[in-house]
Amino acid sequence: MLAVHLPVFQVLLPLLAAPVSMLLPGSRVSWVFSTLVSWGCFALSVLLLQQVLQEGSISYAIGGWAAPWGIEYRVDTINAFVLLIVSGISSLVLTGAQASIEREVAKNRIDLLYTCWLLALAGLLGIAITGDAFNVFVFLEISALSSYALIALGSGRRALTASFRYLVVGTIGATFIVIGIGLIYMATGTLNMADMGARLPAVAESRTVIAAFAFLIVGIALKMALFPLHFWLPDAYSYAPSPVAAFLAGTATKVAVYLLLRFSFTIFGGDFAFGAMALERVLMPLALLGIFIASLVAIFQMDVKRLLAYSSIAQIGYMVLGISLVSVTGLTAGILHLFNHALIKSALFMVMACVFYRMGATRLDDFAGLGRRMPWTMAAFVAGGLSLIGIPLTVGFVSKWYLVVAVLERGWWPLAVFILFTSLLAVVYVWRVVEVAYLRPAAEGAGRCEAPLSILLPTWVLIMANFYFGIDSSLTVGVASRAAAALLGIGL
Repeated sequence: MLAVHLPVFQVLLPLLAAPVSMLLPGSRVSWVFSTLVSWGCFALSVLLLQQVLQEGSISYAIGGWAAPWGIEYRVDTINAFVLLIVSGISSLVLTGAQASIEREVAKNRIDLLYTCWLLALAGLLGIAITGDAFNVFVFLEISALSSYALIALGSGRRALTASFRYLVVGTIGATFIVIGIGLIYMATGTLNMADMGARLPAVAESRTVIAAFAFLIVGIALKMALFPLHFWLPDAYSYAPSPVAAFLAGTATKVAVYLLLRFSFTIFGGDFAFGAMALERVLMPLALLGIFIASLVAIFQMDVKRLLAYSSIAQIGYMVLGISLVSVTGLTAGILHLFNHALIKSALFMVMACVFYRMGATRLDDFAGLGRRMPWTMAAFVAGGLSLIGIPLTVGFVSKWYLVVAVLERGWWPLAVFILFTSLLAVVYVWRVVEVAYLRPAAEGAGRCEAPLSILLPTWVLIMANFYFGIDSSLTVGVASRAAAALLGIGL
């Protein structure tokens, strides 16, 4: 009986647990409680993905009101995969977050952080699982408002500035999205996503639908930090507490990319979005510019967290490039990179948590001699950096391999060369950190200062996942290709 209600439990569990976390005595108890809740969400997402792969899509009517009259939670391959990513990253990062959070966040605000974390988790899971367009906006605001608070809890006044900038840009993006949803509702008379998709072809040529499409694409592009609408992301990731940056880097922009897929293919349909509106002519140039410019800017950063933030903008470009190819292989590459980049970047930001715990900063100069002083931490950075570059046997290689195959299917070999060239730019900015850590001497008298095992262990679990899913990619590739085929309406 409980198995029937898994979709609603996925959102209710963190949503109801958030205020409870605030009332618990002591920050350590709040951390244990929040971590257990997050792992519970992960267990639910595993069960949902298993059920979807075995039995097909799941439809859950909230309150017994059948769609399209009532609110529907709908789970298919693509959003089951996103649920797994969000809950899995949250669980692993939270497991190793306690010591780092106590070092980076004021003591009287730690309980608030865990409450906001669970609210952000509930919002992100809700965006992925809901089948109601207005509910997307509601959950978007829940996740966004809690994310602003999480970023503002970082040490230093710059965290407040970064949070405010994110708030302004996020509000603009959310406004565009809700206007777009309102216009679709005006044209179709429904808020159910599946019903919207069925009704839109009859009114697709109306100015209302075209305006809705434009508003939604711009709003979603702001949320996922697609170049040149990325300007909120570097400060947000740089000044947030390191575990928060690890959580948001692995989840928030990935859910926004999922929204792009959902609205483009499920609601508007590929024929309208990439045929009549030629969306790929906008997405592909912006993706290529984002990959190149963000990678170039990353090379010149003097703060390693900021370097990783610009790297994230480039990686979003790879995802969007795969989507803009509008092929099974291209979409597979884009969806696969959602999962793979979440593992890569969360692992690297957890390394930053280790460094900040001992050094109190993540400036490049602070990494001098860390290869000898923090050997396990820096080994994790090197391994994560190899995955980010796309070295064989890592998840980064699998993503880029499928992306190269997708562009070669089109006969666009210069684009394949471009992907390989920008991977070399990643070599440059990763090498800058490695060079300082291993080839520059540490300060005189500085001894070994490895990070606590409580932070290192989850970091290494993420690192090992980078290699495990790089060596055996059958599960991730299988799910991604099945999701891609479903979005394109092709049976595998």
